[in-house]
Amino acid sequence: MVPRLMAGDDTSEMTSVSDTNQSADVARERAAIAARVRASGTSFFWAMRFLPQVKRDAIFAVYAFCREVDDIADGDLAREAKCAELAKWRLEIDRLYAGRPLHPVARALLPAIEPFGLEKPAFLAIIDGMEMDANGPIRAPDWPTLELYCDRVAGAVGLLCVRIFGLTGEPGRDLSRSLGRALQLTNVLRDLAEDAEIGRLYLPEESLVSAGVSTREPHAVLADPRLPNAARLVGAAAREAYGQAQAIMRASPSDVVRPARIMMGVYRAHLTRMEREGFTRVALPRARGGLTDLFGKAEKLALALRHAWI
Repeated sequence: MVPRLMAGDDTSEMTSVSDTNQSADVARERAAIAARVRASGTSFFWAMRFLPQVKRDAIFAVYAFCREVDDIADGDLAREAKCAELAKWRLEIDRLYAGRPLHPVARALLPAIEPFGLEKPAFLAIIDGMEMDANGPIRAPDWPTLELYCDRVAGAVGLLCVRIFGLTGEPGRDLSRSLGRALQLTNVLRDLAEDAEIGRLYLPEESLVSAGVSTREPHAVLADPRLPNAARLVGAAAREAYGQAQAIMRASPSDVVRPARIMMGVYRAHLTRMEREGFTRVALPRARGGLTDLFGKAEKLALALRHAWI
């Protein structure tokens, strides 16, 4: 006679082994994502490393998702193939919100969706922004188009992040939009040479017209001596957006907005340096001392520590 408890004991043991294996898989995926963020050298890593583990895992998963779709938009695939790959991510987001994600990055996002109230439209907006690049290249968009792009590729990311930080409602939405625009406009100026290499030019049409720059070919724009005047107008818009973001953060709980304040501090330092140089070096490629690599790891960490405790 087989004891009645034997079947129950076997089932319990099998479940325990399965749970252990699943936990090990999750731990490996989270470790791989954290390593990817760290290896990227992004300021994002230095800002988010101060978060508690649960929030840090969620933030890193959001970053990994952004890298996945951004790599598609910036990759070497043909336009149709890029759009097809981004469409697959739309389906993966559907699976994520149905509780059945397949991709490792989506699986890493799953534990964060409900606890932090991460909204599906924000993920889809990020994909929309990547499709703008995939269908590009974007060259001298008008201001409304550039602002839409900023809201999608940066503001929507910010909305996910501030939810994880703990800032909800209108303050969270306003902060994500203003800070997202400020960071992205800083990126536009910082990465002019890098973007030109892939045929992109994010400087808005209005700034080029105001500066008297007639060409819209990226490398020709970078060679135009009037480029600093066009860049200065974009820098002023970024500075205004930083001010709006700072006002919101001053009215918000300091511990909640600390990671956002760190990000703002690091990126605003980039903008300040460009302003001090009169935007005369924004066209330089990295090998000639361009702006993309102005801050090394030590300086990023110093900036992060400084703004973490202001």
